[in-house]
Amino acid sequence: MQVKRRSSFWFLLPIVFNVVGGIIAFFVIREDDPRKARNCLYLGIILAAIPILLIVVPILVGITLIPHAGPPVSPNTHYV
Repeated sequence: MQVKRRSSFWFLLPIVFNVVGGIIAFFVIREDDPRKARNCLYLGIILAAIPILLIVVPILVGITLIPHAGPPVSPNTHYV
C-alpha cells in the first residue's frame, strides 16, 4: 500500500475545531496518510481536553483561581 503524503495544513482543522475538526480530518485523509489522520484525531482530543483540565479539575478539587480576601461586606455597612 502506497501512502500519499497529505499537507500539514490538515492540522489546522483540529486546532480550530478541536475534536470535530480532528474527526473530519481523520475521515478525509485516513486512506491517503493514515499516520497523519491519526495524529489529527489525537491533536483534536488533546486540545479539547486542555480546557477541561484547566477549568473543571480545579473546581472539583476546590482550588479557586481568584484569591478570597475575606467575608463579603454588605453595601449598607458603615464603618465608624
